[in-house]
Amino acid sequence: MISPERSSSQSPRSQAVAGAPFLWISVMDPVKMGTGVQAYISYRVITKTNLPEFEGPEKIVIRRYSDFEWLHDRLAERYKGVFIPPLPEKNAVEKFRFSKEFIELRRQALDLFVNRIASHPELKQSDVLRTFLQADEEIMDRARSYETGIFKKPSDFLQMFKDVQSKVSDVVLGKEKPVEESTPEYEKLKSYIFELEIHLAEAQKQAYRLVKRHRELGQSLADFGKAIKLLGSCEGDLMEKVFSEVGSKSEMLSIKLQREADNLLFNFEEPLKDYVRALQSIKATMLDRANAFRQHFDLDQERKYKELNLEKLKFMNPEKYAEAESEFRGLKADSEEATKKFEHIVRLMNEELSRFQEQKTADIGLAFHEFAKGQAKLAKDIADAWRSVLPKLEACSTS
Repeated sequence: MISPERSSSQSPRSQAVAGAPFLWISVMDPVKMGTGVQAYISYRVITKTNLPEFEGPEKIVIRRYSDFEWLHDRLAERYKGVFIPPLPEKNAVEKFRFSKEFIELRRQALDLFVNRIASHPELKQSDVLRTFLQADEEIMDRARSYETGIFKKPSDFLQMFKDVQSKVSDVVLGKEKPVEESTPEYEKLKSYIFELEIHLAEAQKQAYRLVKRHRELGQSLADFGKAIKLLGSCEGDLMEKVFSEVGSKSEMLSIKLQREADNLLFNFEEPLKDYVRALQSIKATMLDRANAFRQHFDLDQERKYKELNLEKLKFMNPEKYAEAESEFRGLKADSEEATKKFEHIVRLMNEELSRFQEQKTADIGLAFHEFAKGQAKLAKDIADAWRSVLPKLEACSTS
């Protein structure tokens, strides 16, 4: 995973001077398009690169959320075993959908999403990433419409029907639960991922409450500041001056609390939320691994069964042996291919987990560092503000 700071830490100019290959992407300038239920946000996606597989050194395209979704889904289809970076949630409460805060949070999340892809050793080489970054809007619309279901092939609907029919048959016939991969190492991994998701989600929930309470306290201080100034205006010269200063300090601290609430939202709560989303991507990869294992296991069992029958057939029915042997060779090839696919996913997952753990440690560590630094500064500002009015308040109380 790549934090926002890391994804843009080097400018394309500095990398070009160094002579290193670079791919710099920025998602910018969100603009509301359309009205009513048809309204959506578009973004400028700027790509700067010196990689030869791209059309040129700079490209600017307009993209909307469904285009990012298209990129995510195509990568998920093609790269089984790879943790596809997560997208921000698609749905939002209607009244907040076009709020300034929500739009900026989504823009940052989409920027992070595409830069994670661009920094991944395998995903960055994908032709779908190049299409996303370079294709004009008309080509992008056609690709998205075709591959997300508007023009699905008849064979896709037939396969969907067969899948549903198969699941219903399994329930009706009471078939046994499909065999699952079960090794001590993998069981330990699954347990870790599910526990991490629970604890991260709880931490994110509490971080959101901190944001909310900072905002509530900031608003309360602003209201208090106004009230105390009005109170001072009813008193004599000395009291009015002191109360006015207390009110001004309250209003100043209100602004600082609101700023710290924004800092908490963008640099603490949102990174935690992002890793909760990342765990969903890992679980999706685990599902791909489970499906690959079942296919590998089922075909291997069928191969062993057919191999035994083939030996019997060789002596009992030589006339059918040649045909059965041909079928067996095809089954054996399918079984070997399924095994390779499963082993490939396992290898990729091990590499991805190592990368995930390293980046998670860096990103979560940075988030907590920003949290502690912001809280320490806020506490100092609060203490300094109230300490500065203490002498005047003491003078009032003794006069």
